Amino acid sequence: MEHLKVSDCMSRQFATFTPEMPVVEAAMALVKNELIGGPVVDNQGALVGWISEQDCLGTVNQSMYYSERTATVADIMRKDVLTANESDNVVDLATFMQQQKPKIYPVVDEKRKVIGVVSRRIILKEMCRQIAQSK
Repeated sequence: MEHLKVSDCMSRQFATFTPEMPVVEAAMALVKNELIGGPVVDNQGALVGWISEQDCLGTVNQSMYYSERTATVADIMRKDVLTANESDNVVDLATFMQQQKPKIYPVVDEKRKVIGVVSRRIILKEMCRQIAQSK
């Protein structure tokens, strides 16, 4: 299990968002794809932020109340995003995830281009699979 890398269990299927995207549109994409969050990227696919259901909730709630849809992803996204690299050790990342709040991390390459996402659930699933195989 200690040889397991993030690249072995990260998801390469994820939605990305742009800073210019309206928050309501981003929220709809999160709901449609059943995601709790996703990376915000620039034109080259480099990570510039992260948007989550929690981030969207207040803005969408306000849109419902005031019938305004002016906020963009850039207005509410988190800019200080914790990331993982595909060569990171899964056991080390799992230990780190126990201490940090995010449930999902973007996986970036050396140019900060988003190449996948890894979540607590994905790691837990892979760890359970590894344990079951070793019995």
